[in-house]
Amino acid sequence: MRLDRSGLQPVVLDVKAQAKAQAKSTKPEAEKSKKHRPEVAGSEEHSGPVRLKKAQVVLFTEELSELLGAGLQLEPALRVMESREELGELKSVASILRQEVRDGTSFSAALRKASSNFGDLYCSLAHAGEVSGALSTILKRQANYLSTIQELQSRVKMALIYPSFLVASGIAVVVLFITFLIPKLTLLLKSTQGDMPPIGEFMLDMSDFLKGWGGASILVVIIGGLLGFRAYIKAESNREWWDKTKLNLPLFGKVIRARFFVQFLETLANLVGNGLTLLRALELSRQATPNLFLKAKVGEIIEYVGEGGSLSRTMKRVGFFPPLLLDMVAVGEQTGQIGESLERAAERYDKELAKDIEKISALIQPVIVVVMAVLVGIMAYMMITVIFDTIAGLNTG
Repeated sequence: MRLDRSGLQPVVLDVKAQAKAQAKSTKPEAEKSKKHRPEVAGSEEHSGPVRLKKAQVVLFTEELSELLGAGLQLEPALRVMESREELGELKSVASILRQEVRDGTSFSAALRKASSNFGDLYCSLAHAGEVSGALSTILKRQANYLSTIQELQSRVKMALIYPSFLVASGIAVVVLFITFLIPKLTLLLKSTQGDMPPIGEFMLDMSDFLKGWGGASILVVIIGGLLGFRAYIKAESNREWWDKTKLNLPLFGKVIRARFFVQFLETLANLVGNGLTLLRALELSRQATPNLFLKAKVGEIIEYVGEGGSLSRTMKRVGFFPPLLLDMVAVGEQTGQIGESLERAAERYDKELAKDIEKISALIQPVIVVVMAVLVGIMAYMMITVIFDTIAGLNTG
């Protein structure tokens, strides 16, 4: 209470055996005071952990960093967040965190109890902020970093929406031809009592096949193949192979590599800029890398740096990183501003990634349109050819 009146907030509480004995004797009084303590409007008791979406983690970080930056201590800032109805599930997180902090738990440890969605990287940064006394600054940087990564993922998803729509539309048109137009054409041809041209026989056989068990068989084979392939690449022994293969895919491989460079550089710059050692920052960056092949590459960097090698030479020795990135890291090492150099490199490759996504979007869309137009054109040509051949056969007959 004395610390609370002075506007101070404990960071680490060393609980002795004597304190445990005192807690046992004061437990009835604490329960009594808890009954008479006024609750914050709209607050509820929560035991945690709470599941959060990425957008909610970003919002929580932004809100808390702003409150701390405005001069509030940690516990009052969490109390303010707990009282805000519009925050939804974040109210529960703030309630759990505030209770843990009041009980003497460090903020970084409380984060792990409140929600598993904060992750090791986030909690390690919070711990660095507690130790360095710059929690507000670190949370603000983390909010910017999370927003950048979320925007990056959104750009990749948005670039795939229109091509996916075109593919679905093309498939729908083909199904329409097979299930509706071709049967109508069959009735027309039978009413003429003429000989069916070879191409007409082929179209009718194809329509009957797809409308019968043949179409279902093809669908089952496709779905089974996709599920089998998914199970194959999800197997622990094949994951690294598939992660490496994705990096070499036409068009998309370049985007995946650029995305890794941006995320790796952003993470490393964020950690180093917040006072963590380079080796610890690399270890956390490896944990934040989902690609097993790339994670192994970062592991090699950690091994060489742990042996005393410089970061730029180590990255060159690994052999995966482009020369421009290596030069920017080397300049940062020479000037003693490795964090700033990593941030500039991340900004550079973020721009490159945006250009690559725009190029792929601009290329994929016309390619899909052309493919769909060719398929529809072939079927329309076949139908028109059948009609003209049938009419020609009637005239000659």
